[in-house]
Amino acid sequence: MQPSRGTAPADDPARRTSRLPRGARRLQLLRAAQEVFVAQGFHAAAMDDIAVAAGVSKPVLYQHFPGKRELYLALLEQQVGELTERMRAAMSGTDDNRTRVDGAVGAYFDFVDADGEAFRLVFESDLRNDDEVRRIVDAGTRGCVEAIAEVIAADTGVDHERALLLASGMTGLAETSARWWLPRKGTVTRDEAVALMSSLAWRGISGFPRLGDADHPSPS
Repeated sequence: MQPSRGTAPADDPARRTSRLPRGARRLQLLRAAQEVFVAQGFHAAAMDDIAVAAGVSKPVLYQHFPGKRELYLALLEQQVGELTERMRAAMSGTDDNRTRVDGAVGAYFDFVDADGEAFRLVFESDLRNDDEVRRIVDAGTRGCVEAIAEVIAADTGVDHERALLLASGMTGLAETSARWWLPRKGTVTRDEAVALMSSLAWRGISGFPRLGDADHPSPS
C-alpha cells in the first residue's frame, strides 16, 4: 500500500528521527558510534558510517555532536564512567574485604566482557596520543584506583600514597588478566577466572590487616 501524499514512509529516516526525545536520541547515537569506532578505530571511522549505523541523517548526528572527535570523547567519557561506577559499587556494596577484592576484579572482567567491546576504546584506543583522550582515560584509571585506595587506607591505616600504589597494583592485575582472558574464555569460565585472580590479589592485600587486628601486626 502506498503512503498517502505528504506522509513520510514508515522507514524514512526523517520520520524515525522525530520520535525520540533528545536524551534517548543521544544514547542511540552513542551506541551506533561505539559499534563503528570499535570495528574501525577512530581514524578510519566516518560520521557517514555512524549516521547509517544509527539510522539517522548526518544533520541529525551533527545536531548532537559537532564533529567526530567530540562524539568519540563523549563515548569515551560514558565508558570510563561506567567502569568507575562498577568499581565504586564493588567497594561500597559490602564491608567484607575479601568480597571487595572479588568485586574489584570482577568489575574489570565484566567491563571487558560486556556486549559491544567498548573496553577497546578505553584500553586500546588508536587516539591515545590525543591529550583529551589521555586525560579522560587517566581520570578513569585514577577513579578506580582511588575507590580501592580509600578502603585500603581506612581499613589498614596505610598512608594515602601507599594505599594508591597498592590499589594501582590491584587494578593493573585485574585489567591485564581480564584482557588476557577474553579471547580464551572458552577454556576458563568468567567465575573461575575471577576467583583465580581474586585469590592471587587477596594473598597480597590480606597481608595488610585491618586496624585493631592485634593478631596480625602490620608489615614493616
